[in-house]
Amino acid sequence: MAKLLRELERVEWRVLGALRFVDAITGSTIQHSLRIDAPGARFTRNGSALYVLRHWDQLSDHENQFLAPPLTPVPGSLSLKLNVTDPEGTYLPIVYNFPLPRIPIPAFAGAADSLFRPETVSLYPSAAAPTGANWAVVRVSLTETHSGDALGGALLRVFNNGNVLARGLTDWRGEALLPVVGVPVTTFSEAAGAVVISEINVNLRAAFDPATGSRIADSLVRDNRPPSALPAVDPVALDKNFEALPNTPPFALSIAARRSQTVSLSLELP
Repeated sequence: MAKLLRELERVEWRVLGALRFVDAITGSTIQHSLRIDAPGARFTRNGSALYVLRHWDQLSDHENQFLAPPLTPVPGSLSLKLNVTDPEGTYLPIVYNFPLPRIPIPAFAGAADSLFRPETVSLYPSAAAPTGANWAVVRVSLTETHSGDALGGALLRVFNNGNVLARGLTDWRGEALLPVVGVPVTTFSEAAGAVVISEINVNLRAAFDPATGSRIADSLVRDNRPPSALPAVDPVALDKNFEALPNTPPFALSIAARRSQTVSLSLELP
């Protein structure tokens, strides 16, 4: 005789997307908990250190549609603005714009904007973050040329022969930790009569967006008086608009594995 079952409660929800936060230097997944502030959205951190988007006001119609998600809005046409901070202070706060909705078709699971593939977001280390034993480490201080103000939220690039080797962000003090990973302990010179050398020549540049970065007077930096809100910028947008933003000319230096050095840059602003 068949038994009737009574459903007391049903808990089911549809995933709208997921984020994986990685160390911008090593590419490894950040395992400790981060804070995500996104108005109208709700995230859940799972056991794989993925931040799963369970709700967003603008996609509320998607939450109960399991077999056939709505056709509108079209994938990637909306953007959920996230403010990401690290309570432990190892990584600097950033702004990230998460393109939504994701493509819900299993046949396109390999696509970068697929619902079945987490979005990878890079976080940049603070000046106090630990470094690796064999890294080439450049510590940068960035100020405005005339006022001496510390410039926070600037994007830094280290490049060699047109290739970007590393990126970093300045904090509210205008300071940045810029490690370069993978520099060989010894390599071959590009000069005629190649010889083994232990350092490579690179260039360093910085770009700053006055609309999103911070300018802090040198006196406040010396007194260790941070602003009420720390600079949180969008590194992706800064990287995309690097040449159009106020930026510094290339600063030449030599880097080597296990070497740490300090560089002071200045940037003239209108």
